[in-house]
Amino acid sequence: MHGAGNDYIYVNAMEYPIADPVSAAIAWSDRHKGIGSDGLVLIDKSPVPEADYSMRIFNADGSEAMMCGNASRCIGKYLYETTHPWPLPVMEGNGYQETQIRLLTLSGVKTLHLHIVEGIVESVTVDMGEPVLEDESQFIASRDIKRGVFVSMGNPHYVVFTDNVDQVGETGSMLEHHPAFPQRCNIEFAHVEDNGNIRTRVWERGSGITQACGTGACATAVAAALTGRAGRTSQIVMDGGTLTIEWRESDNHVYMTGPAEFVFDGEIEAGFALNDK
Repeated sequence: MHGAGNDYIYVNAMEYPIADPVSAAIAWSDRHKGIGSDGLVLIDKSPVPEADYSMRIFNADGSEAMMCGNASRCIGKYLYETTHPWPLPVMEGNGYQETQIRLLTLSGVKTLHLHIVEGIVESVTVDMGEPVLEDESQFIASRDIKRGVFVSMGNPHYVVFTDNVDQVGETGSMLEHHPAFPQRCNIEFAHVEDNGNIRTRVWERGSGITQACGTGACATAVAAALTGRAGRTSQIVMDGGTLTIEWRESDNHVYMTGPAEFVFDGEIEAGFALNDK
């Protein structure tokens, strides 16, 4: 599945638990020798009553991520469209239906609002929670990089506003591994266009350049609002598509809305034994 081009392999761990997800993520994510993806996502039952389901996400290099907005939207679509009968309540709206899923991630429980038309999840709004702002990364990386803004959306992001977003391939890796980020960091290069949209390219920690990043879009929108470049609602235009981000004043939460799409499904046999159910 993919969300705005950010593609992951999804495994229903409730039926097919993976014993070694790190090795599976590395092997299966290889775009030349495996299935090809930005990483591996496991969908499972929640071990706590505060959530309905849980997710674990492993980057293409096998490192485990704390949160992924694009993946969470895809999980919502997958669960609703493949679970029969649907166990959670569905609310009727003006010509559409909506249901909610509480998803446990390593950065806490996120609420997914699924927007449904004729039984199909057309888009998902994710309550990403409150952004965390820190000053630790207010540095100038080089003569060509302006001072950036550090925003945590459950995972760390460093947003650099620049006229040259295509430098992501040249400097993304360097910034990910900069000494200012002992745990490494996701890097966004953003430019506010004349129409108010924010063109953004992203270097994801552990995956490199990706088509989109949900938490990165949220961090970019927050950074733009903080620096007076945009208001509380922004259209973040990434390589794979556009996400709508609202940093709501009423609760200080960031809400991300965007699509989720199936690409294909199938079976794979590899040397990664399933856990005993």
